[in-house]
Amino acid sequence: MLLEIAQYGNPVLKEKCRPVEHFDDSLKTLAENMLETMYAAEGIGLAAPQVSIPIQLVVIDIPKEEESVTWLKVNGEDKELSDIMPLMFANPVLEPYGPMHPFHEGCLSVMKIRASVVRPDFVKATVLLIDGREITIDCNGLLARCLQHECDHLNGILFVERVSSAQKITLRNKLKRLALGY
Repeated sequence: MLLEIAQYGNPVLKEKCRPVEHFDDSLKTLAENMLETMYAAEGIGLAAPQVSIPIQLVVIDIPKEEESVTWLKVNGEDKELSDIMPLMFANPVLEPYGPMHPFHEGCLSVMKIRASVVRPDFVKATVLLIDGREITIDCNGLLARCLQHECDHLNGILFVERVSSAQKITLRNKLKRLALGY
């Protein structure tokens, strides 16, 4: 079932989300609906607050073509992206590390705006899978970027808040128009 994606200006996008407590069929159904919604919108990640549900739930599906440029370990073992995608998880704890680099980001909740965001290249993430199992993911590439972006949503942070001061000035009017449209 397709869900409505909350857009810039919606107060749910600024909320700090509560942890998931029950790993049951309703959570699995929500995660599957979020995946369907993300695919329909041609995204690679979606957090629950983006569908107006302020809980710590995220779905990610990094394209297979990123496999050759992604370094990935799950619970200390080398893995391929295809081994864990699509990734549906709750209650993440992130430890970003490594050199900082810019990357052009976009967001399904901030339509038609893309901007350069500087983030660490690597991330170690401890997450609870949709069945309640805990895993640790250590990675780089688009997966590391997406983990950081989506988990920002769980803390009420949008990527446009992480851009440089100069970019904020450039984006100000576009963001005002988006907020008015909400």
